[in-house]
Amino acid sequence: MTGPRLQAEHDLAAAGPDAIEARLDADNRRLTGRGDDRALVFVLRDDEGRAVGAAAGYSWAGIAELTLMWVDEAYRGLGHGRKLLDAFVAEAAARGSLRIWVSTHDFQAPGLYEKAGFERMAELTGWPEGHSNIILCKTIG
Repeated sequence: MTGPRLQAEHDLAAAGPDAIEARLDADNRRLTGRGDDRALVFVLRDDEGRAVGAAAGYSWAGIAELTLMWVDEAYRGLGHGRKLLDAFVAEAAARGSLRIWVSTHDFQAPGLYEKAGFERMAELTGWPEGHSNIILCKTIG
């Protein structure tokens, strides 16, 4: 019997990494004894039902992570980002999350998070080159 083979699969369909992540999540549940992970998603839709904004992530083991925050350019500057963020924070709190984590770039919206009570925990320069990736956390309660 031969061992596993390493091969590049850069164009793997989303189902491949999703299936692997599901196995990782199962391991995490087993190792922590916490099986309360749930998606946490709010979508802003226009009159035709198209998504024009979203705040998405998950809650698990007393924390929440906002992994995707986006508002279509035509809808920016109108308070929709804050509305999405406030809904995400409120739902995370209702689920018993103690902290909410988010990663954003300096050219995205770190100020939005800071105005909402998130604190900078780390700034990783050179990610991408010439910019920074900023990790923020909001403590609830």
